[in-house]
Amino acid sequence: MDVRRRRAVSVGSVEAKPNGKSLVEVDVDVHDPIKASDALPLPLYLANAVFFGVFFSVVYFLLTRWREKIRTSTPLHVVTLSEIAAIVTFMGSCIYLLGFFGIDFVQGFIARPGHDNEWDAEDDIIVKEDARAVPCGAAIDCAPPVVAVASPKPKVPVSPPSSEEDEEFIKSVVAGAIPSYSLESRLGDCRRAAAIRREALQRMTGASLEGLPLEGLDYESILGQCCEMPVGYVQIPVGIAGPLLLDGREYSIPMATTEGCLVASTNRGCKAIYASGGATSVLLRDAMTRAPVVRFGTAKRAAELMLFLENPLNFETLAVVFNRSSRFGRLQSIKCAIAGKNLYIRFSCSTGDAMGMNMISKGVQNVLDFLQNDFPDMDVIGISGMFLFTASSSNYVTIFGKFGLN
Repeated sequence: MDVRRRRAVSVGSVEAKPNGKSLVEVDVDVHDPIKASDALPLPLYLANAVFFGVFFSVVYFLLTRWREKIRTSTPLHVVTLSEIAAIVTFMGSCIYLLGFFGIDFVQGFIARPGHDNEWDAEDDIIVKEDARAVPCGAAIDCAPPVVAVASPKPKVPVSPPSSEEDEEFIKSVVAGAIPSYSLESRLGDCRRAAAIRREALQRMTGASLEGLPLEGLDYESILGQCCEMPVGYVQIPVGIAGPLLLDGREYSIPMATTEGCLVASTNRGCKAIYASGGATSVLLRDAMTRAPVVRFGTAKRAAELMLFLENPLNFETLAVVFNRSSRFGRLQSIKCAIAGKNLYIRFSCSTGDAMGMNMISKGVQNVLDFLQNDFPDMDVIGISGMFLFTASSSNYVTIFGKFGLN
């Protein structure tokens, strides 16, 4: 195949040099590339005009004959000599047009014999050229250097650079000697803990986390707040819906989601509300609830705790204990229900713009720890009892979350 790529050369005379060496003089004949318009005796624009005219004329003739046969009920497969000639002409013009005005297609047939002769001539010239009077080693030395193409190397997962101390932590996490959740407290560096946990996970699972970003996130800000044991973060596309006309003001609603059509359907709803004159809202109450259940040895002790919690004089103290768990959670009220030795305590609080179930749970846990000082015989059965009714219809009456009317 490489022989076909070599240019044709004609061997000239061999001239002897004074030093005894011979120099082969060759005349290089570089063939000009054949132009597409050289394949036809007619100019290109004239050939195109002729074939276009023939094509449309033949199509018109065949359609006319087809229409006449339908009118006279003549079978379509019965053709005359003129129709046969028209069909052949139609096929020839189609081949011309499908071959991008026929130049490449026709050129392949017209120029092929010339190319065959040219290949044969080149073969003879190459044979004569390779019959050198020099040793094989010299010929090899004069050969152009062959550039070796390096094979693509397999892609290796990129791991964060680790020191010897980090490597010891990684091995300990893989072996199970150090729990993964305790890295932040042991190292005191959340970014470093995430990198070690990430590398340990890659070694344990054999899967690469290269596509999961690690840099660019403040891991200190999420410690104990919204995500435990991080190994990276995911970018979520944010769409915009609106404007929503609410209480006489226009609001644009950003929505971070990967669910298709969610932003589009919300945007259509906002347009419908806007077209109807807007919406008016009234917030009746804002309260989230959490209802732990505790148990005592006697019903009397359970009643004593209920009286303590529902006493207005103790509410401020309990509110201070509850509110220190968050900047946004604020205790609003406490209601109790006793059932034998069990006491159900319903905490209601505001949580700002967040749903705040984790926020409330931390505040409730602070209050329960505070109550253990005065009621050491109290056993906490669960942080959430049946008095919460998160998914029941009673929350429509007792209010769960933000309750308003539009």
